[in-house]
Amino acid sequence: MTHDHGTQPAHQHGHDHGRDDDQAEILDLDAEVLGEHIASIVEWLPVAASPSRIVDLGCGTGAGTFALLTRFPEAHVLAVDSSTDHLHRLREKTCEKGLSGRVRAIQADLDTTWPDLGTPDLVWASASMHHMADPDRTLRQVHDTLAPGGLFAVIELAGFPRFLPADAPENAPGLEERCHTASDRYHAEHVPHRGADWGPKLTAAGFTLEGERTITVDIEHSRSEAVGRYALNGLRRIRNTVVDNLSAKDLTALDQLLDTNSPHSILRRPDLAVRTERVVWAARRP
Repeated sequence: MTHDHGTQPAHQHGHDHGRDDDQAEILDLDAEVLGEHIASIVEWLPVAASPSRIVDLGCGTGAGTFALLTRFPEAHVLAVDSSTDHLHRLREKTCEKGLSGRVRAIQADLDTTWPDLGTPDLVWASASMHHMADPDRTLRQVHDTLAPGGLFAVIELAGFPRFLPADAPENAPGLEERCHTASDRYHAEHVPHRGADWGPKLTAAGFTLEGERTITVDIEHSRSEAVGRYALNGLRRIRNTVVDNLSAKDLTALDQLLDTNSPHSILRRPDLAVRTERVVWAARRP
């Protein structure tokens, strides 16, 4: 979802409990704010027949899982994540939605243990592939796991969403872009596969690439009150990666945006939006 949300991916191992809770919250917000776009990706998938067995790799709190179940009403989903907290939240949602009979959750760190996933017709990996220690190996494992003719969908956000106008905030215009520049440097070192072109990698792993699509996301604040909370959580996470690389003036301005009691709080701004791109690759096992 991710999607890269700062320093911790949905399936990453080694969480502390508080950080896991924060990650779960932003995954839930991501699903709420970007749900329409997730549904459009699922609708676009070039499936020859409705899949009956689906695997959601790095499922987080279930945004992809529930979109897939809605689109394919006869399907069952195996949801895989390494976070017990994320899977607990997913199970709670599954019960609330009356879908317990169609979802099975498995805890696994995909970098160390490849669980028995059966022989799925569709594997969905949203914002999880770029966090793999050896993504080429993971691609080969997915290829060998899929049923012949099965589809693999890789979905990635093109960097972290932008929320503020270019000339904001008033006391530090362009602050968000400078934060992103610093964050990109951090991620280039710590998450080197972020922003990769997965098409050639999928082909090298034995897949036939069936489609690639870029979806532009531009959601104004007026369309969802959750945009403010999404921006607040997102910029809090970016702060963790850029705190040592911002000027004192920029850090002060950023902290004012993140202070919910400040008159400069990001929650008080009517000009917020979610702007990013989502790229989808659909690849088939011959």
